[in-house]
Amino acid sequence: MSSDLVPSANPLLNLGFKIPFDQIRPEHAESAVDTLLALTAGKLEHLAAAPDRGFQNFMADLDTLTEQLDTVNTIVSHLDGVVTSDDWKAARKAIIPKVSEFRSALSLHPGLWAALKAYARTPQAQALDPVQARHLKLTIDDFRRGGADLPDEAKARLTELNTRLAQITNDFGKNVLDATAAYELYVPQGRLAGVPARVQDATRRDAEEHGQEGHRLTLHFPVYGPVLTYADDRSLRQQLWEAQGQVGRQEGRDNRPLIREILALRREKAQMLGFANFADYVLEDRMAGAGEVALNFERDLEARTRPSFEAENAELQAFYRAQAGQDAPTLEAWDVAYWAEKQGQAKYDFDEEQLRPYFPLDSVLSGMFEITRRVFGATVKEAQAPGWHPEVRYFDILAEDGTHIASFYTDWFPRDTKRGGAWMNAFITGGPSQGGVEPHLGLMCGNMTPPSGDTPALLSISEVETVFHEFGHLLHHALSRVPVRSLAGTNVAWDFVELPSQIMENWVMEREALNLFARHYQSGEALPDELFSRMVAARNYRAASASMRQYSLGLTDLTLHVEYDPASDTDPVRLAREVMSRFYPYELPEDYAMVAAFGHLFSSPVGYGAGYYSYKWAEVLDADAFSRFAQEGIFNRETGRAFVDSVLSRGNSDDPGALYREFMGRDPDPDALLRRSGILNAAR
Repeated sequence: MSSDLVPSANPLLNLGFKIPFDQIRPEHAESAVDTLLALTAGKLEHLAAAPDRGFQNFMADLDTLTEQLDTVNTIVSHLDGVVTSDDWKAARKAIIPKVSEFRSALSLHPGLWAALKAYARTPQAQALDPVQARHLKLTIDDFRRGGADLPDEAKARLTELNTRLAQITNDFGKNVLDATAAYELYVPQGRLAGVPARVQDATRRDAEEHGQEGHRLTLHFPVYGPVLTYADDRSLRQQLWEAQGQVGRQEGRDNRPLIREILALRREKAQMLGFANFADYVLEDRMAGAGEVALNFERDLEARTRPSFEAENAELQAFYRAQAGQDAPTLEAWDVAYWAEKQGQAKYDFDEEQLRPYFPLDSVLSGMFEITRRVFGATVKEAQAPGWHPEVRYFDILAEDGTHIASFYTDWFPRDTKRGGAWMNAFITGGPSQGGVEPHLGLMCGNMTPPSGDTPALLSISEVETVFHEFGHLLHHALSRVPVRSLAGTNVAWDFVELPSQIMENWVMEREALNLFARHYQSGEALPDELFSRMVAARNYRAASASMRQYSLGLTDLTLHVEYDPASDTDPVRLAREVMSRFYPYELPEDYAMVAAFGHLFSSPVGYGAGYYSYKWAEVLDADAFSRFAQEGIFNRETGRAFVDSVLSRGNSDDPGALYREFMGRDPDPDALLRRSGILNAAR
């Protein structure tokens, strides 16, 4: 990574391509950011005042203006999320207002805005190539959307809004992380009857490492999920489900008041910028275009899915009564996964746990990398670089001609100092430059089932899909060939960004692909055909219920950001409960507050706020786009090359709809997802 700084003892100010994670400490964060803010502010003033403005010495310089600051900010945020401590929390909290205020000042800078408009009127600007012209147009749009045309008083208020949003959304995310990390429950082995032996072994070892007897249960999904799905002890399932429900609402970590404030600040910001609501503001430059379009998209899917959903629930109720008796308690939230698993085993003679021995993490990675080589022409090789934790690994990606085009880190297992979920992020965006081609640098993180004793990390089928999903995002970053940094890689509309990730999941259900990596970790035996057949037969089991859960999250998000008025007396947490209650086969508790732990919506100033529908939107795209691979061959190199050329390499260098049509030769088929899920056929 290039640097204009003089040598410094602060590792954050001496970043090479391989980040010195073994040297970076919390005390380095604020001083590095202060130095970079001063340096970048000087560059900003020079850029605004420079009389000679061409693309290379104006737009290209503007494109890379905050590059070093962005990288350092990403590193600090990342470390606070994967090895958090009181010191890292304090370091992150110290830099948030400074960075936020600078970003606001940048987007509201009158001199730069005037210079940008003046450049747009020049003959050179009128003759830019398509990618450069798009960069100019989107930059002007961003300045307008950022408030560049507002009067000074409104600009000052907008800066206050942005700074406060950055602070309280960070608080929201920290409350969720801290509450999840703080919870532990020690139970004797007898209470874990029915839970897979691997989970029992892992929780016993965890208890021993904490100096306790019995088994240590946490809210990390590799523990929480199996207990809810397999534990015969109903009261234990209830205890853990209710504990999860407390995340984001305990004293000292209560996110509920923050939700109303976040929604109010977002609405005020949107209206200040000329939009009716935050969803319209956010979606203006996405494929959906407006909040009502996204709402109608979700509501249409809900209506078309509901008949299958009700049929699935009636079938589950009948199964439950047949097994448990007519006098058994009503099915509650902590019962559904357990009885659905029992019903699935009865219908398909299939238990997902049977698959785990065939999915050791290392084999999954090698198979995924081989699929990548065959389909997309990129070779992945493990390499060495300092990491932030002993479990971190590092890989290089090479093009077909052997050129190093990217590297990435992986960090797959849960820790009490690490936030939940799975994600991909970019540290460095490379690509074509005046000096040649610079490599990209990214990361993939998850909270997968960890190794236990002599047993390697054995993944569930959904965890395998998650690994493929995050690698799809990584490839979108790594294979980018866009010369403009802000248009490269995953810097695309959020309802398009999930296409490269979700299309990768399709290979997990293909026999030819599984032959590359699905082998028993002890015997080396390939996944048996009859087990594969049962897995495929069960693929769409309760697909409508899974879809309805996603709709509940998307519609809760959009209801809060389109229809809810933060100035009203309505409680947004209660409103979220009312929306979600339509999508579950059990009654939600009166004080249900899952939204208080909904980090996707509220742990960053924008994040997936007004954008959670994107998962389903992109699922329609991926179900349709994969049909070309299914028709032409899942390892067809020419099809893979076309996907790279039209989607993976192009970032935001063209309209996403145009990129999709370039690959498919037509617009998306809106029925593709419901057809793949078996819901469309069931409804008919």
